[in-house]
Amino acid sequence: MMPLNNASAAFEKRYASHLKHLQLQGLQTKTVDAYARAIRTMGEHFDWEIDTLSADQLTDYFHRRITSHSWSAVKLDLYGYKFYVVHVLRQPWAMPGLIRPPKTSRLPDIVTVEQAQALFAATRTLSYRVFFFTLYSLGLRLSEGLALSVADIDAQRARVHIRDSKGNRDRFVPLPAATLAVLRRFWQEHRNPELLFPNRHGGLKAAALARTPLDRGGVQRALRQVALACGIKKKSARIRCATAMQPT
Repeated sequence: MMPLNNASAAFEKRYASHLKHLQLQGLQTKTVDAYARAIRTMGEHFDWEIDTLSADQLTDYFHRRITSHSWSAVKLDLYGYKFYVVHVLRQPWAMPGLIRPPKTSRLPDIVTVEQAQALFAATRTLSYRVFFFTLYSLGLRLSEGLALSVADIDAQRARVHIRDSKGNRDRFVPLPAATLAVLRRFWQEHRNPELLFPNRHGGLKAAALARTPLDRGGVQRALRQVALACGIKKKSARIRCATAMQPT
C-alpha cells in the first residue's frame, strides 16, 4: 500500500469525521452514502485539498459535473459538500445560490389495474408476487415495503404503520381487506415472527429464522424482468394505484 502524503492523510482524517457526523445526524442510509461519495469524489478531483476551495473552483467543478451527471446527482454533491463545510470544517455556508436546478413538474408513472394484474401473474416467485402486490395496493416506495415488520400491520384498525419514510417521518396508510388477506396467507407460509418479507437466502424453510428482509437488488431485478415480459415500460420505482385487488 502506498504511504499517504500530508494532503491525503489530512483528507482521510476529515473524511472520517464527515462519516461520523453523517451518522450522528440520523440521515437515511442512501443519503449518508451520497454525501460520503460526494466528498470522496471531490477529494480525488482536487488532490485531497478541499478545505479552502474558492467560489471559482466550486463553480468550475459543479459546472463540469452537470455536463456528465443529472441535476439531482449534482444537487446531492452540493449538499454533501455543504454538510462537510458546516459540520466538519465548522464554517458557515456562504454560497446558497451556487446551484439552482430548473423547476420541473413530473407526474409519477402509474401502473393500470390491468398492467398490475399481468405483472402479478408473470411473477412466479411467491415472495416477490406478494411484495409487488403490497407495494401496489398500499402505494409504498420500495424501501418502505422492505422495511415492513409484522408489528406494523394493524388489522384491527385496518392500517399499516410506515416507519422512517421520506423525510424520516412515520405515517399510517389504509390497509385494504384484500391486502390483509394476502399478507396473512403469506405469513402462514414463512412464519417469521418479525419480518413481513424475510429474505430468500435459505429458501422458504429458512425464512422463519431470517434476520434481514428481501434483497433490494433481487427485488429490483425481478420487477424489471416481469415488467419487461409484460411490456410495461414505467420508470418509476413505485407500483401505485388506489385500487387493491387479489394477485393471481
